[in-house]
Amino acid sequence: MKKYSHEFARRKETSPLKEVFEELLDAYHLKDKFSEKTVVQEWGLLMGNTVASRTQSLSVRKKILYVKITSGPLKKELMMNKSKVLALIADKYGKEVISDIVIL
Repeated sequence: MKKYSHEFARRKETSPLKEVFEELLDAYHLKDKFSEKTVVQEWGLLMGNTVASRTQSLSVRKKILYVKITSGPLKKELMMNKSKVLALIADKYGKEVISDIVIL
């Protein structure tokens, strides 16, 4: 009687850490949550210093990114370019990570 299925059996060859980490995320169904947290963490790199310094809070719920902006004109600009921001996120992190953005 085998304790583990063949898919999760210990391998004799070595694997790159990135590959093993991705397999771990897939095995525990954490890939989507990890990608969402990565978007929040890298918001400043993605949008630049101007937007990042005027962002009060970020959160993701049910694949919707909630962004609270302190500047009125910047908020209006982001609302008008919401599709560009979504495309930027989709290009870098994948299409299924964030489905919509709500700017508060």
